[in-house]
Amino acid sequence: MRKFLQRVFGNWVIRMSNKFGSRPDRKRIHDALSKLFTTINTDPGKRGLVFEISESDKFVILSDQHKGARDYADDFALAEINYLKALDYYNDSLFHYINLGDSEELWENLLESVIKHNKQTFEKEKLFINRKAFTKIFGNHDLYWDNDPLASFNLNRIYGQKVPIYEGVILKMHFDNRTLNIFLTHGHQGDLQSDGNWFSKWFVSTIWAPIQSYLQINPNTPAYDNQLKTAHNSLMYSWQSEQKDTALITGHTHQPVFASLTHLERIYLKLKNATIAKQQSEIQELNEELKKRVKKGDDIPEFKAYKPGYFNSGCCCFSDGDITGIEIEEGAIRLIKWSFQKTGAPERIVLEEMKLLALLDVT
Repeated sequence: MRKFLQRVFGNWVIRMSNKFGSRPDRKRIHDALSKLFTTINTDPGKRGLVFEISESDKFVILSDQHKGARDYADDFALAEINYLKALDYYNDSLFHYINLGDSEELWENLLESVIKHNKQTFEKEKLFINRKAFTKIFGNHDLYWDNDPLASFNLNRIYGQKVPIYEGVILKMHFDNRTLNIFLTHGHQGDLQSDGNWFSKWFVSTIWAPIQSYLQINPNTPAYDNQLKTAHNSLMYSWQSEQKDTALITGHTHQPVFASLTHLERIYLKLKNATIAKQQSEIQELNEELKKRVKKGDDIPEFKAYKPGYFNSGCCCFSDGDITGIEIEEGAIRLIKWSFQKTGAPERIVLEEMKLLALLDVT
């Protein structure tokens, strides 16, 4: 039956997906980000929160777990061990956890299946809720949390208490007479499929996505398309570059970005410097990392002069079980990875780090 329906409807679904899908549009994305940023700043509470922070505050930002039903399509299954270990570390260290969207894969799975197969991860997340140190942002694959009348009821079932859902967060850090605004959102803003009115979002999450899933037609989305990743990240960066004293952190593309450069681009820069300095051990290590990133499908970088204010948390469902995220601690921002490839056990690795002060515009 599935093959018959693929033949009958496949081409039509692909045409409709391309027409209404995630093709990046500069004006639409910029307008959506500006509207959300202004709304949160002027009327915090409904669409997003504002936190006044200092160097003593600690935040971890993880996105795109895509928790599934532990079947062949469950991208989170291999990464769960690293994710659980990371949550233990951040809870013990009293971090505030910002879950930046697409935490649950609700385009491909029934909610009941996700709840049934992810009890342990929900219990770990609940530890942050009990400390009042958990902020949940919705993404395009878990739009359900924002638009379904039963969403709050089901969140209460999962966590045993009320959990608000937001579209974004702004962290405000003050330096003398200047303020750095760190704007966090999933990054699907401006997407015709996922960022329309209530009915369009309900239709995509409840009707359209299950059709694509059943017909096994991959959604047209930056998470699965390298060209869309690059284009989408470029437009996220272009919005941030036009703002004053503002950094932007998103997820959505599954591609880690630090200070407006992808991790792959930074490896190339480090390799160039190590080659000039003739640091053989570092050259060998960077070459190994380079091979791994290219094998995973990262595009070869195109170097440009960037304003260092755009960050992407990557994802918690890499095919080798690694997860990446962003830490903010002691006045610094870091790109981190949790991996068990070196030691066989989950290990936290700092990939990049810089001071938040450096994100203020040069005056």
